[in-house]
Amino acid sequence: MITIRRDCKWSLIVPTSMGVRITPPDGQPVQSSDTFKMQATSAETNVASISSYLGLPVKVLTTFVKDSPIAAFIKANLRARGMAYEGPEVPQGGPWGYRHQFNIADSGSGSRGPRVCNDRAGEVGRTLNVRDFDLDRIFGEEGAAVLHLSGLIAALSPETGKFCLELAKAASKYGTVVSFDLNYRATFWKDREDELYDIFSQIASVADILVGNEEDFQLALRIEGPKAGGGDVSKIDSFKEMIGRVREKYPNTSVFATTLRQVVNANEHRWGAIMLEDGEWQTVEPRTIRVLDRIGGGDGFVGGLLYAILRGWDAEKQIQFGWATGALATTFLTDYAQPADEDQVWSVWSGNARVKR
Repeated sequence: MITIRRDCKWSLIVPTSMGVRITPPDGQPVQSSDTFKMQATSAETNVASISSYLGLPVKVLTTFVKDSPIAAFIKANLRARGMAYEGPEVPQGGPWGYRHQFNIADSGSGSRGPRVCNDRAGEVGRTLNVRDFDLDRIFGEEGAAVLHLSGLIAALSPETGKFCLELAKAASKYGTVVSFDLNYRATFWKDREDELYDIFSQIASVADILVGNEEDFQLALRIEGPKAGGGDVSKIDSFKEMIGRVREKYPNTSVFATTLRQVVNANEHRWGAIMLEDGEWQTVEPRTIRVLDRIGGGDGFVGGLLYAILRGWDAEKQIQFGWATGALATTFLTDYAQPADEDQVWSVWSGNARVKR
């Protein structure tokens, strides 16, 4: 059973490497466009946006390029989303020095699938270091209900991996719930498999919540995949079978979750979710949703799940709310959902798209 600490300043803390996303308007491909919309972005703040837009106090731990107009743009966006932030200002170091990452995205349309190009050379977030943050103040004096970590940050550099591990240990020491979305990326892990497995397994060992699909658990935590058998085995059944082995290796974890997505075309998906909490399975069978931009749907699911846990709802409502915030995220051109209120999210869950006057 997850126990949420209540005597704290922050409901949710996320470490992240902030960047900008540039996308052509109207679903056009990158190579055919000469006009782009720029947004501040990161997977971890995508998650945190659900809580911040619904009124919970959120803090972002990150790092910025000193005197950069892109950094100023990002800070303004975080403030507009209701997020506090903390982190060092790193000198650019000349034209070949540090900068914020660029995410260049084609949202896709119909039969043309999305394409995303990450340009992360010189990324300032790779310098995230535990020495730049007072963890006793953040988790002890101020306090946090939930710390959410992403494998994207843990694998970004040797420094960020150690940073995430130390955050997890400090959070656990002060009674903060630790959430870890494995987010395996082959390009990050190339030639670093043993190093990152060690970091990821240590973080997972103190995590209360683990999020990831079958590939994430197999490749990031070296869990044996679904066993071969006669007949067809559904993705839900194979995930359940594999999680049995994850529970044996990480007995301190209370919640395991993943989304289920079948892509019909760029604008139509079948969207579902599955979660194990305290030994009880909760499943949302895949349902058809319309998609404006798919990027951030998984983050929206995690954000809604964490918000529901913070609110103390039962497991059935947790996965329903997470499913709905994930579906909601795919209706925005930003890669994060901006829920107006809880009622809007529950309307998505119930399939009620009628006008509200």
